[in-house]
Amino acid sequence: MRILVIGSGGREHALLTGLAKDPSVTDLHVVPGNDGMTKVATCHPEAGAVDDPAAMVAVAEQVGADLVVIGPEIPLVAGVGDALREAGFRVFGPDKAGAMIEGSKQFAKEVMDAAQVPTARSLQLVPGATEETIEEALDSFGPMWVVKDDGLAAGKGVVVTDDRFAARTHVEAVHASGNPVLLEAFLDGPEVSLFCLVDGETVVPLLPAQDHKRVFDGDEGPNTGGMGAYTPLPWLPADGVQRIVDEVCVPVAKEMVRRGTPYSGLLYAGLAWTAEGPSVIEFNARFGDPETQAVLALLRSPLGEVLDAVASGTLAEYVAEHPLEWAQGYALTVVLASAGYPASSTKGSPITGEGLDDADAVLHAGTASRTLYDGTTEYVSDGGRVLNVMGVGASLEEARAVAYERVAKITFPDAVYRTDIALPAVEGRIALP
Repeated sequence: MRILVIGSGGREHALLTGLAKDPSVTDLHVVPGNDGMTKVATCHPEAGAVDDPAAMVAVAEQVGADLVVIGPEIPLVAGVGDALREAGFRVFGPDKAGAMIEGSKQFAKEVMDAAQVPTARSLQLVPGATEETIEEALDSFGPMWVVKDDGLAAGKGVVVTDDRFAARTHVEAVHASGNPVLLEAFLDGPEVSLFCLVDGETVVPLLPAQDHKRVFDGDEGPNTGGMGAYTPLPWLPADGVQRIVDEVCVPVAKEMVRRGTPYSGLLYAGLAWTAEGPSVIEFNARFGDPETQAVLALLRSPLGEVLDAVASGTLAEYVAEHPLEWAQGYALTVVLASAGYPASSTKGSPITGEGLDDADAVLHAGTASRTLYDGTTEYVSDGGRVLNVMGVGASLEEARAVAYERVAKITFPDAVYRTDIALPAVEGRIALP
């Protein structure tokens, strides 16, 4: 099976690494990819923008793809999956209608309301709302305000604050960009990320994970696309995954079918575990980053066959014969970001050290390579999140130790990373309400 992956980050490197281990996969391509992926796939950096449907169809035709796996949300919302399907390709990833579960938070709220899925109370404010309307809306929330950009913001369009002025400032900033704002009630409780393979009304969960969104230790600083993640969750109730599937993901899948837009691909549910159980914070229409890096590190089933079953509409039959298999233990990833992230990023910083070409140890999220005066090459930073350093172990503590030992062996000037990924779980400091 020849597979084309769309995307260029750590999530896509993790997908390629997992696909390369599947005996049914004979050839791997990625568009645009990055220089750290060349050991596992053929990169197509000049093939055009990933949200250009015609360009993505052209590269799929060029490589003769049997399956196209769409990594990021932007091409999904742009309808790239629709164009590829119309051209006769099997696609892992929802169509444009399904991707609206991520593309519009208001749409997601409407779907959850119809499906009777627990989620936070919310209110939409459109650009042009009067001063009085905005102030009244802020009055109805708090003392902790959750202010979301009702559009795609790469995980960085959310402000959670007890500072009313900061909340109001974010409302104004989002409106200035032309997007609506969604105010939400704050959900108390530890957060859970659960990926589910969805094929119509068939829902198959992967391992639960927890992302660390804030840029600094102790959950301080602004939200990012994610600074690290671990799986599974030792503090989650034994029936936690099944409750999320039964109370959240299956009802949403059925509601999408009822609307005439059945979902096909990966449904990411971001939840808070409240005193009443799981409550939805957000949905994504694709594999989350960096949770994917940790989750796929423990998958033992052939990834290409699994994704192809979803794309071909045969997931129920496939898992009936081949239930998903997982390695025992825990996996963890630490994100190394460039100075200034998430507000900005620096490029061109040299990266040296051990494990840079070992995808089981280091996944490349934003790197490039350059040739030195002596003819050798080196990696340099080329984005905000640069590397995902991996750790796998029999215990979560062991997985942490492996990951941070690898971090210590990498030289990356001005690298920003958290030193406390999974530490609250290891120390037993995560309490359920």
